[in-house]
Amino acid sequence: MRRLWAWLWSKAEPLAVSEAEWRQALDLPLFAGFSVEERDRLRALAERLLADKTWSGAAGMPVNGPMAATIATQAALPVLNLGADWYAGWQEIIVYPDEFVPEREEMDEAGVVHHVRRPLSGEAWEGGPLVLSWGDVEQSGRCEGYNVVLHEFAHKLDMSNGAVDGLPRLPQARIEAWAAAFSSAYEDFCRRVDAGEATRIDPYASESPAEFFAVLSEYFFEWPEPLFAAYPAVYEQMQRFYRQDPLARLKGQAHDLAAPR
Repeated sequence: MRRLWAWLWSKAEPLAVSEAEWRQALDLPLFAGFSVEERDRLRALAERLLADKTWSGAAGMPVNGPMAATIATQAALPVLNLGADWYAGWQEIIVYPDEFVPEREEMDEAGVVHHVRRPLSGEAWEGGPLVLSWGDVEQSGRCEGYNVVLHEFAHKLDMSNGAVDGLPRLPQARIEAWAAAFSSAYEDFCRRVDAGEATRIDPYASESPAEFFAVLSEYFFEWPEPLFAAYPAVYEQMQRFYRQDPLARLKGQAHDLAAPR
């Protein structure tokens, strides 16, 4: 049965996306400033995501070509200069029409377990599926600092080191500098949020180091100015990790950062 399943999966056809649908998916402010060569690589990575992953609609909504192209192109952005293998080790992308409300068990400080239902716009399971709200995907890519696709795929990158802790897989020599930059910034950000200070970065980033990395990944690609202004050392570490410089690109000064450092 396992061999039969593997054969059937290998013969499965990827979602069909037309040329016009690919152009529309890439015609977002998020992709401003990319060269023709970079756009071609984004599309190639997106096409591989379509072929490699199982795409499932939820709550009665099928995933069509334009939806898959929109999600896949934005998911390809973080790994443009890293490679598709960073998304290995898990299989399924599930898309809900809008926010979904899973039921969870959470233990409070007194040790009492509560059944909690909380609406979510996205979710990434370690070794499991990545779940997105299509309504929230439609609000992404406008360079306003919000992008549920980048957020959840950043969680998948975070999980690449075997833990969900805001530290993706890095060369040993670079971990200390990453930890120093992120720890200092996270402590400062949490202090500011707890004090009720206004911040241009979403306060949700204070939830945990993992959410800090995911939210800042949204800002890094969507709206890098607030991130660079508040935490330049973090921006530098993310620039080295992703091998991209969105701040320069969105200002029309793209640099070639594809070569490993």
